Amino acid sequence: MGIQQWYDAHIMPRLIGFACGQGQIMKRRSQVVPLARGDVFELGCGGGLNQEFYDQDAVKSFAGIDPHGGLLGQAKAQAEARGWAADIREGVGEAIPFADRKFDSVVCTFTLCTVDNPAQVMSEMRRILKPGGQLIFLEHGRAPDANVAKWQDRIEPTWKRLAGGCHLTRPIGSSLRGAGFDVEPHGQGYLPKAPRFAAWNEWGVARKPGV
Repeated sequence: MGIQQWYDAHIMPRLIGFACGQGQIMKRRSQVVPLARGDVFELGCGGGLNQEFYDQDAVKSFAGIDPHGGLLGQAKAQAEARGWAADIREGVGEAIPFADRKFDSVVCTFTLCTVDNPAQVMSEMRRILKPGGQLIFLEHGRAPDANVAKWQDRIEPTWKRLAGGCHLTRPIGSSLRGAGFDVEPHGQGYLPKAPRFAAWNEWGVARKPGV
């Protein structure tokens, strides 16, 4: 195993978990995750960072995937403690292992930045949602300010190697609209006390058309 492979397997998941569990990020999670209803699927559920914020009375069943198998044990334990009928698997967003039109809600937080093919992942999330279902998103990506975006372009190649393939320059709302969702923005802005090149956030609900 090379140094990069060892880093990706043992160090990077811990660093990402620590970074994504900081106070301001958890505060924003608390604003969007409770919107989930019915049969819920979470993309990138490893570590269980979102689970404390779900409205337990509103969630009928819970499913999720994460590509990092070592993070799934904690997610499964938390779901079991909440008494959920949970189906948590190792997997990637480009090939979600669940049936068409299965879920009322999909939750995606700080995940689209790391996937290999964001267009395919968004297509998969749309596929597994019931007509009228909601994709609840909280993501970071390309900043609207030209000077910040310039630094994102410069830093991204090194950043990706250190942060598990995380991209700084991917657009958020416009990409979801391009994937066929009706986007209802709930907020956007820079994360306080974070370097601006990594701090632009957008959050809200993206609905699959239909009834």
